[in-house]
Amino acid sequence: MSESYGAGAYWGRRPEGAEACARRAETFFHLLAECHPSYARWYEKNNSTRKALQLGFEPTRETFERFFGREKYQSGNDGFRFSAWTGHVEQDQGGAVSVRCGSKAEFSSNVVRVQFPHEESGHERMLTMPVLAGIMRAMAVAWEPDWALATADGLWEQLSGGSRIGCFLGWMTYFSRERGEVPPLPEPVRVEPVGDKGTLVILTPERLMPSNPEHVALAWRVQRLLEERGLLRRVVEPPPVARP
Repeated sequence: MSESYGAGAYWGRRPEGAEACARRAETFFHLLAECHPSYARWYEKNNSTRKALQLGFEPTRETFERFFGREKYQSGNDGFRFSAWTGHVEQDQGGAVSVRCGSKAEFSSNVVRVQFPHEESGHERMLTMPVLAGIMRAMAVAWEPDWALATADGLWEQLSGGSRIGCFLGWMTYFSRERGEVPPLPEPVRVEPVGDKGTLVILTPERLMPSNPEHVALAWRVQRLLEERGLLRRVVEPPPVARP
């Protein structure tokens, strides 16, 4: 069975209106289109595939402002939620994006997630270092998250300690500059600046696989080094436990 991979960017409380979120979404989808041809066309999500394929849209600021003005894409009075897919019915092509932005919630994060094909042939096509690094940079530039990662589900389970709100290591991991400076890391790890936003850590040039003991050992080693530097703080703290 093929391992599932995904990417996500997370940030804490950041109240933003429809115009600001639409501007970020436009930047993000524009940068995604530069990462891979599969991201050239987008459709709104729908329970019916046939209906969804009739909901194509141009990812412009004006389009997203119109979407965020609809009740279906609003989270009450607390930001916006939106999902889109590339229109590829085949499991080895395309992907999907989901966004929660503009939220002022204290105990849950804003987030953007990118889903990749499940089939191994799709992995070979899309899960390459240049494509994934481009997606990570797109998330960092557009959404300015605290932390982001691209990883396999199996590695997530091993390194997260059960956490869903960070912070731990993936095949690729982004840290905002507010989290601190990333120290020198052992080979073959690459550490790259993302403009003035933060730093991207890439563990291996080839796809990181949870079934590879050397990959897992490297991930644990680097995670411990970053923990010592205080870079793996949670994005948001869990709510306090009520006393009986």
